[in-house]
Formats: sequence, C-alpha cells, structure tokens
Amino acid sequence: MIDIRDANEADLPAILAIHNANIATSTAIWDLEQVGIEERQAWFAARTTAGMPVLVADIEGEVAGYASYGPWRPKAGYRYTVENSVYVDERFHRRGVATALLTELLARARGAGSVHAMIAGIESTNAASIALHERFGFRIVAEMPEVGHKFGRWMDLTLMQATLPVHAR
Repeated sequence: MIDIRDANEADLPAILAIHNANIATSTAIWDLEQVGIEERQAWFAARTTAGMPVLVADIEGEVAGYASYGPWRPKAGYRYTVENSVYVDERFHRRGVATALLTELLARARGAGSVHAMIAGIESTNAASIALHERFGFRIVAEMPEVGHKFGRWMDLTLMQATLPVHAR
C-alpha cells in the first residue's frame, strides 16, 4: 500500500538519495553535480515556509518517491503558476507511486485556491512522464529543442500545462 503524506525533516536523507540518483543516472533532473543535505534542507524550508507541499510516498516505512511544486518564475505576474516535480526511487518504478504522488499534488494545488496553472518541464524523450501528465489532463504547450545538455548530448524540453480553476486576486 502506498501512503502519501507530507514530508518531514526525517525524510530528507531519502529525498536526497532519490534526487542525487536522478542527477547521476537520468535526464529527469538537469543538474550535473550531486547536492548535499544542506541544499535539500534549504529547498524543503523554502517550499514549506511558502505553504507549498512537499509530499512523500511511503511504502512499508520506506520513502519510495517524492513530489512538490514551487514557483514557476519569480515575477509577481506568475504568482498563480507553479512547476511540479515528481521523482520515484528506481526500486519502486511501475508500482503506481508517481500516479499516487501526482494525484495528491494536484489535489493540494486545487485545495490551495491559489494555483491556476501547473507546469511540468519534461525531457522530451521521457515518454513515461509525458504519458503520466497526459493522464491527468496536462497538455503539451511547447517543445523547446536543444535547450539542455547532459551526458554528452543535447536535450529537448517539453513543457506541459494543466489549468486549474482559481479566481485571481
């Protein structure tokens, strides 16, 4: 059974391990250098202080994945737009973890009442992530060729968007 819950400080080492594994082995995160626990602590504090969720998928006491959303761009005019992140430990792939995380992340965004657009920036060959987001009503809004470089190759970026009902203030 997958339990989706709010992350806490004790989850940060597991979140860090998943994050660094994605840096080292995938194009899901475009960083080139692994990060330390201090970076994840600062990230966690920034998200939670801003009232943005950091969720973990817990399977039998083990963090199987995490998800969050944060500001898409820093200008005030973008205050109703967020960018999501969903990462799953490779040991738990194809077990519904990403689906469970994205389900709750979207529920939190709807419940916040301040999220009108959720953006997903996905490396264009990541068919599984694109399909996951499509199942939740995200649509492709842009394809940006060769905007990233990792593992000795140019990477394209697919931007997907889901629009949620909210009244601007």
